[in-house]
Amino acid sequence: MDCIRLGVGVVALLTLTQPLFPQNEQSAKPPAQLAPKTVPNQVQLFIPYRQYSQEENQRILKLYEPLRVSDVSDGMDTVGLQDIGIVDESVRPLWKDTENFTHRIVGIAVTARYVPTNKRLAKTSEKDVEYWYDNITGEPFMDALFPGSVLVIDAEGDNDTRSIGSTNIMDWQKLGMRGVITSGGLADSDEIIYHKVPAYHKRMGRGFRPGRNEIESVNRPITLGGVLVRPGDVVIADGDGVIVVPREHAEEVAKAAMQYLDNIGLERYQKTHEGKKP
Repeated sequence: MDCIRLGVGVVALLTLTQPLFPQNEQSAKPPAQLAPKTVPNQVQLFIPYRQYSQEENQRILKLYEPLRVSDVSDGMDTVGLQDIGIVDESVRPLWKDTENFTHRIVGIAVTARYVPTNKRLAKTSEKDVEYWYDNITGEPFMDALFPGSVLVIDAEGDNDTRSIGSTNIMDWQKLGMRGVITSGGLADSDEIIYHKVPAYHKRMGRGFRPGRNEIESVNRPITLGGVLVRPGDVVIADGDGVIVVPREHAEEVAKAAMQYLDNIGLERYQKTHEGKKP
């Protein structure tokens, strides 16, 4: 019996009567049965968050469009959120555009979490890979992406794995995603840079996901570089790194941050927004 955990809002246990990959006779087999009382009878959530309308999201995003990470950090300090939301500097931009600043991200968080798998493949086949992508290590968060969103992926423990590549990141961008930020790895960096898709990462990853990680959850609270990120939080990223603003404080932080937007910041904003004033 194989137990597969698929975390898209709920935890599901699927009991299979046949081995996961019957064509691979050497695949590791899990125990015949679970110990009693090891599976909770309900999912318990302790960190509150809520869904926001597209109108609410766009209103908040407009407040943050002219702001840099440094401005937002100062705004956080001003309202009493010192050292909150500052993502570790190991999560860094894949590329920078110092002419038009197109590497910047200002978006509303859609979250996903990949975890290392405890399933192994003795050999891979096209059928195996397809099964993994469909059932174990897929991208169900695509349904949650929307114009103005930023995809935040917690993949801290997946080591040398490419959860992000040039094909899927551009597919996500077509759904309105403004960029992706991950504590894990990405590949196809040359193509991502060529197409100027904003991407922030911790490392490169070369191995594909099947046999390496599993999707654990979508739109649940995660961590990124030591920071709590919830669906709906505001995420700002530029050459200084990444900062996350708790959604319940987003409006007051933006208003406080505006006072720190200096002339250089205003010039940059007007240049990239056709002379508009924030």
